[in-house]
Amino acid sequence: MKTAKDEISGNTRGRRQRVQAVTTGAAVLKGLASLGGRASLTALAKQISENPAKVHRYLISMMEEGLVAQDPISLQYYLGAGAIQIGLAAMRLAEPLRVAEPALVRLRESLEMTCFIAVMANKGPTIVRFEEPSLPVTLNVRVGSVLPLLRSATGRVFLGFSDDTLVEKLAGQELAEMAGSHARLSRAADPIAAIKKEVRVAGMSIVRGTNLQGISAISVPIHDFSGRVVAALTVLGSTGSFDVSAKGRVALTLKHEGLEISTALGYTGQA
Repeated sequence: MKTAKDEISGNTRGRRQRVQAVTTGAAVLKGLASLGGRASLTALAKQISENPAKVHRYLISMMEEGLVAQDPISLQYYLGAGAIQIGLAAMRLAEPLRVAEPALVRLRESLEMTCFIAVMANKGPTIVRFEEPSLPVTLNVRVGSVLPLLRSATGRVFLGFSDDTLVEKLAGQELAEMAGSHARLSRAADPIAAIKKEVRVAGMSIVRGTNLQGISAISVPIHDFSGRVVAALTVLGSTGSFDVSAKGRVALTLKHEGLEISTALGYTGQA
């Protein structure tokens, strides 16, 4: 006769098995996605380090639910209509500003620096969210401020990582307006190309007093699922008050947060 203890123990095992099934099912879908959304049974099983027979059982169940389909010719499995619908729903919710807000708070608290997120608008990079530490640096930029493309770290991120014709046009106009002024950008024959190359190689932009006198800034790109740059994440402070090197604590922390936001938006590291 089953005792109450036996029944509780059986229920616990059942819950664990169901949780384990969900975990394995998620691993199968993630594995398929990491292989480009399409793979053979052998390749998929190897990718997630599971027995092919076990993976096959899960694939059959997922095919019944429309999450996975199979090519009748190659016999490869690929993400089905159900998975696409889930992905589309997730992408609609993946709004850069909403996803980035927790990172802004973390940056402000961990670095004790002013930080903000900017998006590319019709007049240029525009600040849309701004966080300041308890002892803020006095600045003349706030939410709604439009930043220059060539002289600000934020602008250079958009210039370096975007192929948008609007960005190129605005950068050209800005360069023309600066012609003959004391603000030299680069000794290169093509300063815009030089800036783009520098930013792409570093994976970020660092400026020292080129936009705001006495202020240095570091900015990193935020990518969406397609690899497009949808925002820039920036920290700034008084020149000399923090390490502005690409291998310094501030730059590495900022780069980590930027990648976390991009990953949450569906970015996989492939443009």
